[in-house]
Amino acid sequence: MPDHQNIEFQGSPRVAAGRLQGGRDSQQDAVACFYDPAEDTRLLVLADGMGGDGAGEVASDGVVAVARRLWEQRLWLQLPGAVFLESLCQEAHEELHRRRLGLAGGEPHSTIVALLLRGDLACWVHVGDSRLYHFLGAQCMYRTRDHSLAELRVQRGEIRPEQAARHADQHKLLRGLGGPSAPEVEHGGTRLRVGQGFALCSDGVWAQLSSAELGRYAAQEDQEQALRDALSLAAERGGEQGDNASLVLVRASAAGKLRRYTAALWARAIMMPATLRRRSTT
Repeated sequence: MPDHQNIEFQGSPRVAAGRLQGGRDSQQDAVACFYDPAEDTRLLVLADGMGGDGAGEVASDGVVAVARRLWEQRLWLQLPGAVFLESLCQEAHEELHRRRLGLAGGEPHSTIVALLLRGDLACWVHVGDSRLYHFLGAQCMYRTRDHSLAELRVQRGEIRPEQAARHADQHKLLRGLGGPSAPEVEHGGTRLRVGQGFALCSDGVWAQLSSAELGRYAAQEDQEQALRDALSLAAERGGEQGDNASLVLVRASAAGKLRRYTAALWARAIMMPATLRRRSTT
């Protein structure tokens, strides 16, 4: 079983991210965490590459490279969150097409799940079977639905949800980055409040850990320790041939709620009749 020492860890305030190679010969998952404290903005990106002949590593690295470029260009300041994330997916798709030209063999394809947190708003996108979970405390409020044949069978009632992770069709993706046509990107979003959290993960994690287990890890106070424990458990259950495992844990803060409360107070004060305002100050 891989231990904590083998985890490649990243972190920023309220965010813990990491990956393990597991039992695979190469690491085809990539994660990236970007943070601008002045703008109270975070971008979290996770990609799971595939394609054979080393193309998986090339693909996931390409997704993260595009995310870094768009972040450094500060396009998230100029565009609505959903538009920025759509641009990230489409430009990453084009990047994988460019990278294919430099490969002797293999076809670089990748999943993506990305979360943008700005102030008290969260928006996300995903393509493929890398997942986002949204928690309130330890309770799962929502998770993305995989773009896979196994998930389609679940929706049709052909298999039970708990069978999907082990089903032969799980790795048959219906959508991805790097394919012949532009990807159809799925969007989601919510307004943040205290007690909320998120988990972004590759199938090497969610195939081994239940949503209830991920919720308990997401709710723990020590996020770094929770992440290390979760990845180690996923690797232990995956065994000697276990998949790459990547995970990002994110916790909402009270800052957005405080700003909304202050703004509401100011709005009330502005709308208060002038005679009442004078009376309240005497």
